[in-house]
Formats: sequence, C-alpha cells, structure tokens
Amino acid sequence: MSNVNIKINGMALSVPAEFTILEAARQANIEIPTLCYLKGINEIGACRICVVEVKGAKTPLVAACVYPVFEGMEVLTNTLEVQYSRRVTLDLILSNHNRECLSCIRNGNCELQRLCWFFGVETENPYEGEILASEFDDSTVHMTRDNKKCILCRRCSAVCKDQQRVGVIGPNYRGFKTQIGSAFDLNLGEVPCVSCGQCIVVCPTAAIAEKDQTDEVWAALNDPTKHVVVQTAPSIRATIGEGFGMPIGTDATGKMVAALRRLGFDSVLDTNFGADMTIMEEATELIGRLQSGENLPLITSCSPGWVKYCEHYHPDFVPNLSSCKSPQQMLGAIVKTWYAEKKGLKPENIFVVGVMPCTAKKFEVSREDESAAGVPDCDVALTTREITRMMKRAGIEFVDLPDEKFDSLFTDATGAGKIFGTSGGVMEAALRTAADWVGGNADAPIDFTEVRGMYGVKEATYRIGGKEINVAVASGLSNAEELLKKVKTGEKKYHFIEMMGCQGGCINGGGQPIQIGYVRSFTDLKGLRSQVLYNQDRTAEHRKSHNNPQVKELYDIWLGSPGSEKAHHILHTTQKARDNF
Repeated sequence: MSNVNIKINGMALSVPAEFTILEAARQANIEIPTLCYLKGINEIGACRICVVEVKGAKTPLVAACVYPVFEGMEVLTNTLEVQYSRRVTLDLILSNHNRECLSCIRNGNCELQRLCWFFGVETENPYEGEILASEFDDSTVHMTRDNKKCILCRRCSAVCKDQQRVGVIGPNYRGFKTQIGSAFDLNLGEVPCVSCGQCIVVCPTAAIAEKDQTDEVWAALNDPTKHVVVQTAPSIRATIGEGFGMPIGTDATGKMVAALRRLGFDSVLDTNFGADMTIMEEATELIGRLQSGENLPLITSCSPGWVKYCEHYHPDFVPNLSSCKSPQQMLGAIVKTWYAEKKGLKPENIFVVGVMPCTAKKFEVSREDESAAGVPDCDVALTTREITRMMKRAGIEFVDLPDEKFDSLFTDATGAGKIFGTSGGVMEAALRTAADWVGGNADAPIDFTEVRGMYGVKEATYRIGGKEINVAVASGLSNAEELLKKVKTGEKKYHFIEMMGCQGGCINGGGQPIQIGYVRSFTDLKGLRSQVLYNQDRTAEHRKSHNNPQVKELYDIWLGSPGSEKAHHILHTTQKARDNF
C-alpha cells in the first residue's frame, strides 16, 4: 500500500493512498463530523455535514467521507466557510424535524443534538419546513419508529439490507416526500423483521428506538405481591459502564450488581448460570446427534434474532436448530420452578426481568412457548440502555458504587458461561464440555482459539473422542446467509455451527449502549468489549460448564441427568417456520 503526502490544517501527513479525507483526518486525531457515514456500511456522502475545503478543488467544499486523498492535497477542516455550511445544513435538517428533545429517548445521546450544540445552532430556526405526516409505528414488540425524527441518513436501511441481509426497511417515494419505510407502507409488525435492533444502534437520532418497558419493571418493583428477580446476560458487564461515561472495555460487573440491588430487586442473578445450563443440554444434544447422524449440523439457538431469521428465511434448517432454550429463558424457567419451590413462592408471583444486549430478547419472551411453570419464563427483557435509564432515574451514582457480588444461589458461573457474550463463545463452551464427556479426559483442551475473533465466519476441525468434528461460527446475518448457502449446496459439511444475529455476537447487540457513528467507524468496539469476557474466563475458578458445582447439584437433586425427560420439559423449546409477509 503506497502512501501520499498531504496537509490537513497545515499539518504534514503521510497517509495510505486509498484513504479518504475523513480517514486521513482521523489519523491526525481530527474529528470531522458526520451524520450518515458508517465505515464499510454507509459511505454515501449524503448528509453534507462532513464538508471541508480542498485547495484547488473544482467545488468550494467537498464531502470528506467519500473524497479520496491525493499527493500534495491541502485540506482545511474548520474555516469560517466550512463552519457556516455545516450550520446551515443542520438548520435545514431541523426545519422538518420533530424538536421535542426534552421528552426524546435519545436526549443527551443524539448525534444531531450534539452537532447542533457544537455549531451553535439557535432554537429559532431560520427555515420553515414541513414535518412528515407519518404515523408513529409501535407495531412490533421490540422497537418503535418515528419518521418525524428521521434525517434520511440511510444508515438503518444499509445495515438492514447489507449487513443483516433482511432489507425490510428502505427509502420510499422521492424528493421532499422521501421517507424510510417498509414495502407497500406496511408497519414493521407486518414484515419479516427479525428484531435484531442493529438499525437502532446506528440511528443518529430517535427515529428508531427500542420499545421502552421500564414502566412495567417500576410497577413490579413497587408491587408488594411480586417477588422481582433480575438476571444479567454475560455481555452486559462489559458494556453497561459506557452508559455512565466509563471507557469502552471496562469490566463493571461489581458496580452493575450493586446498582441493581439499589433499584430494589429481590434477587440479583447471573445469566451465566443459565449459559452453563445451556451447555449441559446443548453438549448432550450435540453428542446425541453425532451418534445418530440425524439433523446435522446442529445449529445453536441462543440468539433470538438468528432464530427468527432462520424461521422466516430458512425454514428448511429449523430441524437443525438446537431445541435448547436460551440462557435467559433457561434461568427464568429454573427461577419459576426450582427456585419458586425452594423459596415457597407461587410462580405467578415471581416477576423475572432479563437485562439483555439484544432487542430480539423482547421478542423471545413473547414467543408462543409452553412453560413448565404455566407462566412465562421471563416477564420482561430490558436492553442495557433501559436499565441504564432506570439507574439514572433512581439517582444511583454508578461510577462511585462499591463492587458487589451476585446472590449466592446461582453464582458459581464458569468462564465458559462468561464468553457466551462474544462470537465463538457458545461454540467454545460447548466444545470444552463435549471434549471432556466424549473423550473421557478431564485434561482436554480449554482454549479453542480458532473460533475466537471478530471475523464474520470462522472454521475449525477438532478431534473429539477419536472423531473429527467440523465446526463453524458466523456472526451477522449476512455471514450466516453465506454460510447456509454453502451448507445447502454441499460445498461445506459441518457437524456443529454457532450463529449469532449481530456481528461480533452479543457484545455488539442491538440493545447495547449507543456510540456515535464516528466511534463506531474508528474504534474497535467489539474487540474491546469482548476482551472483558475473555479476561474473566481466563481467571475463573471453573472454566467448563459441567464443572459448575451448583449446576451439578441442581442436576443431582432435581433435574436428573442432562437431556432427561424433566430437563427437556423445563429447559427445551420448539421453533417453527414463519411467513415472510
């Protein structure tokens, strides 16, 4: 890769010839503002906020996100003309924007609001636009859509179409009537949206947002007849600190537990325990299928966005899906059955809240599924963003909290359970247990590093119990789609596949803290977050799910063996084919 010599604001730089001005400025630690740009996803130069001056260019101002560098280029990023242009553009965007910022779910974390403050945009707008007469869409269980707050950046449609290969939203109409919508102006609840929420985390405003269920949780916490239990997914500990200004990649486990306890939950549990339960059942299922040769490859079912995608778009693979419930649902099922017995509580009086990285978890708790307790396994799934808002409303000074531990009933979660939150983690956890069980060797490998990392698709072959096992890991639905095509054609033959709906896995889920586009484009969010989980795994006392003392005790005294009739009744589910429209 050859370099070119350029100047930005008089600073001499040598940058790769393939760079744009935006990328070159980043190398010089200069942030050029953007609203539509997402590196590798949406590079269309549409919003015009990133304009800069290039000496000698044919036009006075150029879009830095798409304009390539060249030898001898001189760029000015903050001239008065540049600043005026950006301010006018912001005024024009605001002229037809719903400006009810105080009541907006993104108030304080809105990219448009942030730039308006930076550039001194006044409350009184010099331009008068027409706000679209679009209806507020709350037809899905996981999100809402308000086109009155849309700035037509097209990030959402790019992610939905190209990264997730779903494509249920995109620009409709033309000119001033252009708006983001679904085919035939259908509501999102009428199209095969998979609830992944990736459109939410890239939206610069609140045109798309998670459906807030915090009022339901506040009501339960204040209901004396309810025993309210909260459980947190593995990845939450690696991300929740971001909501309180802590650096990306901060392990906030102890402060998270302390904050949840101060919110008034009767019990604070670790979903990692449910992850260990999942491995007990899933490893048993894998061994059974390897022995019978039926419905191979086995495909994981922990990611509800992936499961819904499979049900809509690849129903022929539904028999390959693991019948295991996700860790959230497994732990909820145990709470509503064994925990209820132990505490002398009626299942209907227990209210289980999951704090999850994923908006599809909201869909998961609403699935038509028979529960062993006769009531939903989990009552409400909150995103990381929702629980953060609850903590802030309660006046909890998160950063200053002491570190506390989960309640003792389900605390011996293993390192295997912790890495569920990152791509390859479910696969590695299952292999650790399967290798022990099939090979009869407690010293079998612990670190299956080939399935780690942020690559879209990872493959490996392992010898387990004298047999070669071909495995694959895919994260992001476009990668899942390509992998399934190869399986269908016979180009690839696997025994076990891990699928995650979001690229990088749960640490990059649609319910995680929203970072501005500039950070998402130039910071290794997925890598920094996942490292927290691998660090916890490396230092864990137990690193294999079947070595969890409390899990072993639960099977010994109540469930019997993994895969038993009782375990299957409580811990397994069914999937089904769904229509596309």
